[in-house]
Amino acid sequence: MRQQWLGNIRGDVLAGLVVALALIPEAIAFSIIAGVDPRVGLYASFSIAVVTAIVGGRPAMISAATGAMALVMVTLVRDHGLQYLLVATVLAGALQILAGLFKLASLMRFVSRSVITGFVNALAILIFMAQLPELIGMPWTVYALCAAGLAVIYLLPRVTRAVPSPLVAIVLGTVFVAATGLDVRTVSDMGALPDSLPVFLLPDVPWTWETLRIVFPVSATLAVVGLLESLLTARIVDDMTDTPSDKHRECVGQGTANIVTGFLGGMAGCAMIGQSVINVKSGGRGRLSSLVAGTVLLALVVFAGSWVGMIPMAVLVAVMIMVSIGTFSWRSLVDLRRHPPGSSVVMLATVAVTVATHDLAKGVLTGVLLSALFFARRVGRLLDVEDALDADGTRHYVVRGQVFFASANAFGDAFDLLERVPRVVIDLTHAHFWDLSAIGALDTVVMKLRARGVEVEVLGLNAASATLVERLGVHDKPGASAPSGH
Repeated sequence: MRQQWLGNIRGDVLAGLVVALALIPEAIAFSIIAGVDPRVGLYASFSIAVVTAIVGGRPAMISAATGAMALVMVTLVRDHGLQYLLVATVLAGALQILAGLFKLASLMRFVSRSVITGFVNALAILIFMAQLPELIGMPWTVYALCAAGLAVIYLLPRVTRAVPSPLVAIVLGTVFVAATGLDVRTVSDMGALPDSLPVFLLPDVPWTWETLRIVFPVSATLAVVGLLESLLTARIVDDMTDTPSDKHRECVGQGTANIVTGFLGGMAGCAMIGQSVINVKSGGRGRLSSLVAGTVLLALVVFAGSWVGMIPMAVLVAVMIMVSIGTFSWRSLVDLRRHPPGSSVVMLATVAVTVATHDLAKGVLTGVLLSALFFARRVGRLLDVEDALDADGTRHYVVRGQVFFASANAFGDAFDLLERVPRVVIDLTHAHFWDLSAIGALDTVVMKLRARGVEVEVLGLNAASATLVERLGVHDKPGASAPSGH
């Protein structure tokens, strides 16, 4: 814990300052998407960043109000108002804590590398697309400021890395606009900043079953989307920093942060891949960077709102374009030819669905389902059944491979159920039976052969397959008869 908090003080503090500045316009924008006052998103970003810094499982990962979560809230806010959103935020946090306690983060092992690559690429595209409203139809001065910001961001590290280049770009851009009086959009144009600290409050709703019926579906969706984005982001930060993290603790941390946030008047949030990338690329490695980001964010908007409001959006757009470029896996484009077609299809489908729907959960679910489909097809083709006829008329079948729902039909079709031999031996020494479909296919073969007067011997089952056959199979039970049909 000492290393996580004090092992990189200078880098964490500077990175936290950069992230705090970049969080402000995004929190305001996400509040507008959700249909709530900007202070709801700003309070949420402060609270979630601070709480996850303390109780989260992934140091250096930034969590705050996010666009993916904001999209889930729109209907609830429109139909029932902010107070119901606060209840949904608290309930979503409780569900996330339960997910952590029941170790549901282990399900992330079913998310393939292709899905993660597609998730990252889709987020990079969405981050870039989110900047377009600040660029399209704007005067040339906006493009000039944005280009100057990108120049500072990419060229300064060649001279010195003592200070994060995005922070330098933000400061120089703000000073330049203030000194010249350029007429460009600034942070203050996006909405009023809060002028007071958040206070603890209970949502003003009737605490009835009807309220639970209204908020539970939204809370469940928020919990799933939040954990999905947080755990995927945690894996990305793991790879960027070459350090492990506790995913179960991260679930509990995200849930705790959302519960606290709901009682402070903030909206639900989760990990942010864009801000996490900014943090890591700016030198953040420990929990202190997240704590600094959250506390500085609140201090800036409450006590230095007039100065923060002067930051030109064009410079912040430059920072987010840098994030978009750095987030996108450019290598994945080269790998489209080198990787198996199935993996490429999974990656592209994840990107397409995520970008088209602006819903990370749908994109990742599409990728996971396609991965499962391609995997089942590949494994199903690995089944091999050889047969040979002995001099005494005994037919030997030797089965090799995995027998499960995707290969059960191929297993059954490999047997000649109409031939007339006195005896059939089915050797399963090199096979493994996985599920009810596999056991059903074996039952069908054995009982149909026996119904034709053929003596059938099944041998070589491994311990796991034998246990499954004993529990689910019927061909070895007294009185078993052949099923109708094949």
